[in-house]
Amino acid sequence: MQRKLSRSLTALAGLLLCSFAASAQTSSLSGKVIGEDGQPLKDALIKIERKDIKGNYKVKTNKKGEYFHAGLPLGTYDVGVEVDGKMMDAVTARGVRTRLGDPTPIDFDLQVAKKEAAARSAAISSGAPLTKEQARDMTPQQKAEMEKAMKEREQAMSKNKALNDAFNAGMTAVQAGQFDVAVESLSKASELDPKQSVVWANLADAYMGQAKAKTGAEQAALYAKAYEAYTKALELKPDDAAAHNNFALALAKGGKFPEAQAELNKAAQMDPPNAGKYFYNLGALLVNNQQLEPAGEAFKKAMDADPNYADAYYQYGIYLISKAQVTADGKVTPVAGTKEAFQKYLELKPDGPYADSAKGMLASMDVQISTEYKNPSAPKKGAAKKK
Repeated sequence: MQRKLSRSLTALAGLLLCSFAASAQTSSLSGKVIGEDGQPLKDALIKIERKDIKGNYKVKTNKKGEYFHAGLPLGTYDVGVEVDGKMMDAVTARGVRTRLGDPTPIDFDLQVAKKEAAARSAAISSGAPLTKEQARDMTPQQKAEMEKAMKEREQAMSKNKALNDAFNAGMTAVQAGQFDVAVESLSKASELDPKQSVVWANLADAYMGQAKAKTGAEQAALYAKAYEAYTKALELKPDDAAAHNNFALALAKGGKFPEAQAELNKAAQMDPPNAGKYFYNLGALLVNNQQLEPAGEAFKKAMDADPNYADAYYQYGIYLISKAQVTADGKVTPVAGTKEAFQKYLELKPDGPYADSAKGMLASMDVQISTEYKNPSAPKKGAAKKK
């Protein structure tokens, strides 16, 4: 039995895990625009600019003043509303962090925006370089306070530019596989602003990229740095399911399977729409750690969470085939649910990467398994030989 089914178990051991890189995830924005007359505003142009990585998107409001934009990469955005070529409000929706699942709501009230714009204009003008008249009318204390405020604004603007430059350079290096450069740039970004979870999460990914080319103590040291960076990212944003998932995959590479399992369970609880993928990853981790029974449970949870997750059905079928009985004459007797798992995979992915294997598994349940080697090139009995 074990010898005959070893290939099934080998198929399980080679599972690949599914990393949730930031670029691979999508989110959405929705909202409503109220015009200066207090009524819903039709055909207002919503301009969406991604800030952590360059990207620009647009959508118009409908007759109810509503808009919706799906398929946005998970990230940080500035959102503004433009009417007749004029930007009417681009301040109240800066630095919006989108999320998985339900759309992130961003509404605009142009009546309120107009009043706030006037107030901001007054505040900005008060911080502008002083004219001779202004300087003459201000007390020394007022001048000192104004100059201090201007200097702080300049420093903040310089810091933000340096932060964005360092982050963008790091992300470009990650995408190019230049992990040493990525670590250097993202480390600089983390020093400029230690409160940015996205910086720490990508720095962790960069450390894991570096570790691929290392072995032994050097690799272990890089794993430790990555774990520390993931921990800081999750301290700042504990509800980031994707970060929990990637942290789990990193922990698994370091052999920390119980910790990895805990992180994937958290991800599944926080992000139900993607729970199937998280449970699938959990099953793969358990298989690679030779824990077949809990792996089977994880694949079953993946199927329950996402009934259309084809690969979960296939891996669950492989798990079940490992429990099949083989009679003395070589006939396979599968446990309940085995055929259905492979059939469901083929229904969902008839041309999928596991389609031939699934068909072979189904065929083996209906015929006896031969225990003798036969040369497939040997001529069949009774067949005419070529002349």
